[in-house]
Amino acid sequence: MISALKGILGSALIAASAVAVTTTASAQEFKLRWGHYLPNSPFVQAEKDFAAKIEERTGGRVKIDITFAGGLGKGNELLPLAGRGAVDMAAVVPGYYADRLLFWKAYQIPFIFNSPKQAMEISAASYKKLPVFKEELDKMGVMFLFHQPLGEYYLTGKSPDCDTVAGLKGKKIRSFGADIPKLHQAVGATPVSVGVGAVYEALQRGSLDYSFLNRGNILSNRLYEPGKYNCGPIMSITGHLIVISKRAWAKLPDDIKTIMVEEGEKSGKAYIKSIDA
Repeated sequence: MISALKGILGSALIAASAVAVTTTASAQEFKLRWGHYLPNSPFVQAEKDFAAKIEERTGGRVKIDITFAGGLGKGNELLPLAGRGAVDMAAVVPGYYADRLLFWKAYQIPFIFNSPKQAMEISAASYKKLPVFKEELDKMGVMFLFHQPLGEYYLTGKSPDCDTVAGLKGKKIRSFGADIPKLHQAVGATPVSVGVGAVYEALQRGSLDYSFLNRGNILSNRLYEPGKYNCGPIMSITGHLIVISKRAWAKLPDDIKTIMVEEGEKSGKAYIKSIDA
């Protein structure tokens, strides 16, 4: 009798273990580390909403941990880090990789677009119709999720001289990428490469005469404190790309991939609405 009871209990334990393993496998959790070069602020709310929505729609199977302000890598480091799988997701500024993202950087050429919305609409249409944009990211080992728009760019500094081209001669202006420094040089200014998070202090100390950023970054970084004068708008361009490492993507089940693509499209549209507001 005791022997039979032991057999029944043993069988029950084996069955329970099998169920537990199956349940664990079907509810496998994925933690994605997202490296961001910008500070945490309302300016990137659409991206934080994206992460929250992914967790919600996957029932907690996917958790996205965003590390802001260059905590997992600087702006000019995040693309190769994601490509190698050192981070799972990244915010990538095409202008920081002008020699590798030759087509994507076109969206950050000055005086091409009349508005941020136009730039984003052209970006979305081009990605769908022209394979070269996907191919560029494939070579870097990442996949596109969505594109961040930028509001129009302004010069911000201590002096009102920025309201004329002549007033910019000899001034040190925050610059980035391959083409924007040429714009600044053309008006007699000195382009200076300064990360977004370091602009406030650079304006304070005088190593920059003017920042060159959109309104969202001006507000989120409080650049109106060291620089009370704003001149512009100067130009409209697109912002960074949100990408995921192909190594991380390959590990995700198809249903999660579908959710991420859907939410990426929604986030891109939400971003456009936010700059139009």
